[in-house]
Amino acid sequence: MQNYSSKLFENAVSQIAKLPGIGRRTAVRLTLYLLKQSKEDTALFTSAITEMKEGIFYCSNCHNISDTEQCEICRNPQRDANTVCVVQDVRDVIAIENTDVYKGVYHVLGGVISPMNGIGISELNIQSLFNRIQEQSVTELVLALPSTTEGDTTAYYLFKHIQVMECPVKITTIARGVSIGDELEYTDEATLSRSMLHRVDFETSILKK
Repeated sequence: MQNYSSKLFENAVSQIAKLPGIGRRTAVRLTLYLLKQSKEDTALFTSAITEMKEGIFYCSNCHNISDTEQCEICRNPQRDANTVCVVQDVRDVIAIENTDVYKGVYHVLGGVISPMNGIGISELNIQSLFNRIQEQSVTELVLALPSTTEGDTTAYYLFKHIQVMECPVKITTIARGVSIGDELEYTDEATLSRSMLHRVDFETSILKK
């Protein structure tokens, strides 16, 4: 570990370096930047993080992040509550919302089935999705999961389970404008927009593989 002339500086670098995608050198640059800011600006920065951590909710309906018990999307009467887009995590909600083409609501699973990483069905928000389908007037379920082995496995599990439930819900998936192996959050907005607009029947999509 590199030694610094200030233990306080070293502690700050160590904490920032824990953020995903932030290496030690980047952490040093960010810490030096914060050090140069006024006390007022630094206080605003740390206060925003503290308030987010203490005050943020996970929507009781879709598991998206929210400032209230239910998120703005679920509470918006202009959204199509009958169309539910199933995504891996909150980052995918943000990515799809940025396209401004999807007008339904969401269901955030909180991950995908991955036995190798110890993530099973019970670790995900799957049962609450099944409850929504049974209790709410869901007419279309859009599976917008990663084009990975884990994402496809999760989508297929949901598809087969909903078939057994015999619920009158149409299951579609986003068109494969998204490259195989890609995460939605890294897909450009134009490609993601086309994928959402030209979604296809899920069963037809798996038969083509």
